[in-house]
This record gives sequence, structure tokens and C-alpha cells, in this order.
Amino acid sequence: MKKILIYAGLLLMAGVVITGCYQDVILPDAVVNPDGPPQAVSFKNDLAPIFNTQCALSGCHVSGGHHPYMASDVSYLQIVNGGYVNTSIPKESILYKMINGEMQEYIPSASDRQKVYDWIRNGAPNN
Repeated sequence: MKKILIYAGLLLMAGVVITGCYQDVILPDAVVNPDGPPQAVSFKNDLAPIFNTQCALSGCHVSGGHHPYMASDVSYLQIVNGGYVNTSIPKESILYKMINGEMQEYIPSASDRQKVYDWIRNGAPNN
């Protein structure tokens, strides 16, 4: 009887040790082909909120600051009419180069930058 209790106790302890181990699994962002087919992107719903919260900050891309102005009400006209997008060669767009270069720290998310690129590749519609 004593042996059965010892074996049961060891089995119980082994079960506790095995189930007590926990390991965080951090998966990297899914690799997306940036030059794959462009996804549908809405300027109003997808890009304007990003520009408004990340770029239209006091002293940055607001009225009286750096061009283009990125406040929600004027951002589309400022970007498109200001020559910041090149729908013929999207990677040559000033906007694309800036958010992937010196302004990348303000839009750190690769998926947000991909949305901008896809929007340009879709012809930069005002949608």
C-alpha cells in the first residue's frame, strides 16, 4: 500500500511539474509580399485616422506647420494636389519615401505603411 501511495504521489508531482510549465509563444508578423496585389484601402476610414493621430501633431503637419497638412479635413487634398503621390510609379511617391525613411518612426507599423502603398497603387482614390 505504501508503494502505491509513493508512486501515486510521484505521478501527481510529475503531472503538476509538466502542466505548470508555461512558455510565451511570440509569433512574428506574417510576411506580406509588399508588391503583391494591392488590397482595398479607404482613405477616409484607413489612412486619415493614421495621419490624423500620427502626423497632425502640434508643430508637425498641421496648419502653419510642415507641408502637407495632415488634419482629417484637408489631408487628402494636401497629399494628392501637393504632388506627394505618384500613381504611375508608387515607390517614387514622396509620401511613400517619407513614411519608409525619415518619418518611419511616426508610422512604425509595417501594415500601416503597406496600406499607404496599396492606396497609392490603387490610384489614390478619395474614398
